Amino acid sequence: MKPPLTRHLPEASRLALGCMGLGGPAEASPIAENHVAQAQAALEAAREIGITLFDHADIYRRGNAERVFGELFRRQPSLRDGMVLQTKCGIRFADDAGPGRYDFSRAYILAAVDASLARLQTDRIDILLLHRPDPLMEPDEVAEAFSRLRASGKVRHFGVSNMRAGALRWLQQALDAPLVANQIEMSLLARSWLDQDTCFNDAQGAGGLGWSDTLQHCMAAGIQLQAWGPLAQGWLSGALPGDAGAAVRDTAALVAEMAQRHAVPRESIVLAWLLRHPARIQPVIGTTQAERIRACAAATRVALSREEWYALYVSARGRRLP
Repeated sequence: MKPPLTRHLPEASRLALGCMGLGGPAEASPIAENHVAQAQAALEAAREIGITLFDHADIYRRGNAERVFGELFRRQPSLRDGMVLQTKCGIRFADDAGPGRYDFSRAYILAAVDASLARLQTDRIDILLLHRPDPLMEPDEVAEAFSRLRASGKVRHFGVSNMRAGALRWLQQALDAPLVANQIEMSLLARSWLDQDTCFNDAQGAGGLGWSDTLQHCMAAGIQLQAWGPLAQGWLSGALPGDAGAAVRDTAALVAEMAQRHAVPRESIVLAWLLRHPARIQPVIGTTQAERIRACAAATRVALSREEWYALYVSARGRRLP
């Protein structure tokens, strides 16, 4: 069974590359040639392993993640061909007008898309995600912004990020086209989306109760679940911090053992655990290192057994299932 996103974008790859780390320092500064070279190397490594979906946001590196991609497009326009380009808007940094905040107003969404298109040096965005839920969201106002963007050809499809089932339903009822993606944190070390069902009668599942029904809603509605942070900061594939707890250390050791058994890099085992889930999750890998991007290539070929999948899950939990 193919991932839900391919119903709308057949060219979308099973894995995606998150571009948050591209574009130089986190603070605002001009992009330099070394930043362009880093982005080029990451893009080439991603394309080499079959990745076609590239995930941005207007706030990444204060806009420089988009700018550095735009520079790549300027130098080689053909790079845009066959690429699924995704970006996000809705998070505003603190400024003279107010504190850090979320903004799903019609005017802000329209302005944010125009700014992203200018930075990316392209005429269209394939998927626009609303970055984090705005408590002041007016669905009809969002719907008007989406309709204008679609009619103008600036955006092909729309989705959300970090949004629970209730908010998804509330927004969708105002729209004339389906939301195609919901990007949330999902990994062996970020399991609230999973524990909320599996461990509902267990104290460890309590932290995920806010996500109740989100997984099933997205699966039933054909909304692509995208996993941000799927590699868990590399903790399970070679970047284990010195203060890691016993469960994390044990899981890292188990990942290494399975990687040896399947003859693949550890990153591929970490991602294969997500890919094994019937939700057809799309991991958005966030590393900027070309060698680590390539290390993810085998994830789509690893078929973890039910026993292997549960072994990783129980190890990451740090105790048996209830």
